Amino acid sequence: MRRVMRTAHYSYRTEQAYIDWVRRFIRFHGRRHPDTMGKCEVGAFLTHLAVDSHVAPATQNQALNGILFLYRRGLELELPWLDNLVRAKENRRMPVVLSRTEVRQVLGILAPPHDLIGGLLYGSGLGISEALRLRVKDADLERRELIVRDGKGGKDRVMVLADLARDGLRLQIERALAIGDSERRQQQGGVILPHALARKYPNTRFEPAWQWVFPARRDGCALSAGSGLNLRAGTLPHCWPRAGSAWWDCLLQRLIHLVPGKRPCSV
Repeated sequence: MRRVMRTAHYSYRTEQAYIDWVRRFIRFHGRRHPDTMGKCEVGAFLTHLAVDSHVAPATQNQALNGILFLYRRGLELELPWLDNLVRAKENRRMPVVLSRTEVRQVLGILAPPHDLIGGLLYGSGLGISEALRLRVKDADLERRELIVRDGKGGKDRVMVLADLARDGLRLQIERALAIGDSERRQQQGGVILPHALARKYPNTRFEPAWQWVFPARRDGCALSAGSGLNLRAGTLPHCWPRAGSAWWDCLLQRLIHLVPGKRPCSV
């Protein structure tokens, strides 16, 4: 299933989510093979998520999408009951958002570089994974532009760089380049490169343009399967209170009690 998803260029986050739901589905039914299970077993698992685990409708539908991918694309089984599964109805609710003053107060609580990451999320509209995977070449300080590569749907887009984040971003880039220069002089490490670029141009991993704006610590480095090198990743989402898009909302819930006039909020 993992191989099929990578061949189809699904995002890594989607791959992780789908495989996790398939594992939970199989374990829920005593590690039975999916070939031996059908509509009743899928329905029982979805009911368990809603009734016992109290998951949100969107989470329940994500689990169903992962199971459908397993049968249709992973096992290549076209079963008639797959089209008859009922999806959970998502409720539309009005969010309560922070005012500009409250946002400034929350950002003022954060320590560098967390305050800069939060500023890019709020001021430039980046997702958490997009901000953490930002490279030096994709930040144009003169034109006040940020280029998001391989965003949602595998598409690139240009975002406006918030004026208040420009000076902080310049300093962060200088720190990132210093780390890259140190690794280049030692001929150790470097950054992870997309696709086959590392194999075609081995020294590109030290190029300033390809450095992460928010590089991970050394314990965030990963062993490259192709080169066998221990390469530096961008700051990983699991380094924050919660992974993925829930990180900022979770952080706000932890910090909002420090802001005068506190109230429930989301972003």
